[in-house]
Amino acid sequence: MTTARRSPPTERVVALLDHFVGRRGARYGLSELARETGLSKPTCLGIVTSLVDAGYLARDPHDKTYGLGPALIAAGAVARQSFAAADVAARRLAPLAERHQATCTASAVVGRDVMVLAALGPDGRPSPTGVGRRYPFVLPVGLMYVLWDSDDAFERWLATPPTLPVRLDHEHLRAVVAECRRRGYLVEGMTDTGRRLYSLMAGLTAYDLPAEVRDLVGELASTIGERVYLGTDLSARGKHPVSLLSAPTFDADGRQELVLTLGVDAAITGAEIERRGRALVAVADAVTVEAGGRRP
Repeated sequence: MTTARRSPPTERVVALLDHFVGRRGARYGLSELARETGLSKPTCLGIVTSLVDAGYLARDPHDKTYGLGPALIAAGAVARQSFAAADVAARRLAPLAERHQATCTASAVVGRDVMVLAALGPDGRPSPTGVGRRYPFVLPVGLMYVLWDSDDAFERWLATPPTLPVRLDHEHLRAVVAECRRRGYLVEGMTDTGRRLYSLMAGLTAYDLPAEVRDLVGELASTIGERVYLGTDLSARGKHPVSLLSAPTFDADGRQELVLTLGVDAAITGAEIERRGRALVAVADAVTVEAGGRRP
């Protein structure tokens, strides 16, 4: 069985920060810090110097000790706001989940991953098993997390190296962005094969696939990956197989913050899609207001 690639230098940085956080504001000289974290003194010096420069640690020039820095205050405030919004979303989504007997989630980009921050079952009750799931925030995963953000955010996502050698129609994706911004929500359809493939690709950073297998899976993903319905698709009569609907919430700066989803996993009419989509947008707008955000 393969394991995820790890970065020992990064783990040393995380361990050092965890050491400070776990000791609630204690300050350390370089020698003491190196000894308690098990790092060599030169390695420890290199890490703390970079963290001081970035503001994540602060150095007292008099006693030459190190402690947590002001940059963590800003980071903590952003994290607290995001998780607070997720609490509001969970409460607001519960009636919607129960009404439609559907699974609802609230998720956001946390660092380099997409993380599920709240999950409600079809009975409207919290579903803790879904919370904390992570997916790499790289192509082809993550479109809905940039759909309602700035144009620059979308273009940066589009320019990231994909987890697989997929061929994506950039112009079509830009049309999707324009449509979803106009409509206010996204309608995603997916076949069973596409859903399984999507799940595989979401965790591909943990796999070492032979080049020929990567090429084959990438080719499949280019044709049967996620599908976003556009307005012309939904105007046709009959029912449309829909996986989920999603809509954004916004923070105090008018930037996309959370993505709320309403599971469907059924074939429904265009009129029913619109009813559910509008209901989801109403919940998202209520979460935005209650969490102190604003629409751009």
